[in-house]
Amino acid sequence: MKKWVITLTALLVVSLTAVACGSKDSSNTLKVGASAVPHAEILNFVKPILEKEGVKLEIKEFTDYVQPNVQVFEKQLDANFFQHKPYLDNMNKERNMDLVPVVGVHLEPIAAYSKKIKSADEIQDGFTIAIPNDASNGGRALLLLEKQGLIKLKEGKATDATVRDIVENPKNLKIKELEAAMLPRILDEVDVAIINTNFALQADLSPSKDSLFIEDKDSPYANILVSRPDNKDSDAMKKLAAALNSPEVKKFIADKYGEAVLPAF
Repeated sequence: MKKWVITLTALLVVSLTAVACGSKDSSNTLKVGASAVPHAEILNFVKPILEKEGVKLEIKEFTDYVQPNVQVFEKQLDANFFQHKPYLDNMNKERNMDLVPVVGVHLEPIAAYSKKIKSADEIQDGFTIAIPNDASNGGRALLLLEKQGLIKLKEGKATDATVRDIVENPKNLKIKELEAAMLPRILDEVDVAIINTNFALQADLSPSKDSLFIEDKDSPYANILVSRPDNKDSDAMKKLAAALNSPEVKKFIADKYGEAVLPAF
């Protein structure tokens, strides 16, 4: 009888110890959703840095701009890294979420590309220009067109601009709204496409060399690490934020991407 009790007690202690260890490991693991380029590449670069800090980083790559936020909100992921704050604000409003920025990491200037012309001066009457169909990047693209003098938007319109806010279109441009990830793939089918840098880089397009015109470097659209209110201040998240704003990451961004991606810290 005594041996049975001792054995049962020992098994219970081992079981509790294993659970405790598993819980500890889980709390030091971060599952982060990201676009492939440059976000996942930057996260992969900081993996060894975080491992030295006792944090395991698991990266899940996405090709769309919706699921990374949905999965963080539903706690399938701990954080994501693919978007700027105007997009996050719009997503929170549309889907009744409460995701929060943790830290700004880099800026990807949005730019216009074409397989048919070499400069903005060659844009002709009736050209089709494709832009992202999400609210924040669509407005961002329209502002870029306005800055080039190709269209004019309603007074006071900025990141919230839509095609309905175009009040002057002297070249009768046809604005085609498509999912951001599709834009590099349909570049042959339109005259000009305004493409987010992460998708441009995946398609081997250089914002500094291949674009017709590009967003200014002082753009407010810095890409951010995003999480939830319940975990944004966790020890592991703070370590990830610190790693993403480290001198090592600043050098990595400069060396790998040049002017295509700019540190925001």
